[in-house]
Amino acid sequence: MAGPTTAQRGAGQQADASARPPHIGPWGRRIGRRTLLILIAVGVALLAAGGIWVLYGSSWLRAEQVRITGVEVLTETEVDEAAAVPIGAPMMSIDTDAIADRLRQKLPRIDSVDVVRSWPHGIGLRVTERKPVLLVEKGAKFIEVDVDGVRFATVDKAPAGVPLLELTPDQSASLRRFGSDRLVREAVRVAGELPGSVAEDARVVRVTSFDSVLLELTRGRTVNWGSSERGPVKAKVLTALMKAVPKAGHFDVSAPIAPAVSDS
Repeated sequence: MAGPTTAQRGAGQQADASARPPHIGPWGRRIGRRTLLILIAVGVALLAAGGIWVLYGSSWLRAEQVRITGVEVLTETEVDEAAAVPIGAPMMSIDTDAIADRLRQKLPRIDSVDVVRSWPHGIGLRVTERKPVLLVEKGAKFIEVDVDGVRFATVDKAPAGVPLLELTPDQSASLRRFGSDRLVREAVRVAGELPGSVAEDARVVRVTSFDSVLLELTRGRTVNWGSSERGPVKAKVLTALMKAVPKAGHFDVSAPIAPAVSDS
């Protein structure tokens, strides 16, 4: 049987050639990948630009209100004015650390403050105020002192339940060694470690030397606390003594392993 003619072979070669995909050289492949990378880069840039515009340029995410919590003595108006939150500014551009620094600088009564963004339009200020544990009388006013010894405010009226500090140091070696500032810190430490019921009844904390702190309580009662050392132990001993001898007028816990009570 005769094989395919020359014409038939030519037609078959043409059919095979048309069935194969066109050949793309290395330059074509490079141009294709480059175009794809350019398109991806452009898309990413557009998305980033859109995100930046939403955060900084649009009116959608701007500060419109300030919410203040935690104030007790301070007023919300005082905190709001001291914070000076830039209303209308983009939320992302607001410097929360700068707001916190302004508040602590302008309002020493503030012990700490958390400044948080409350999306989409709010700034939250969570304030923690200092608590006085002692008062220092100055003329007709009173200086409030917190548990860290910080004198943070001067008030016209003594707050209820805060004892007055009477610093009457004798000319002892402890005064020459430690100075009056150290004695004040000792008094603050004692006041901060008083048990709750005693702290409520304390009216005066009198300091005459480093190891001589005397408490004056309601109903004419007194407590010889001694130094500020072993404060938690003394607090437990004093609580037990007051429960055991509730009508006693004087309690001595300066040596907590050998406490004493008396009528006066």
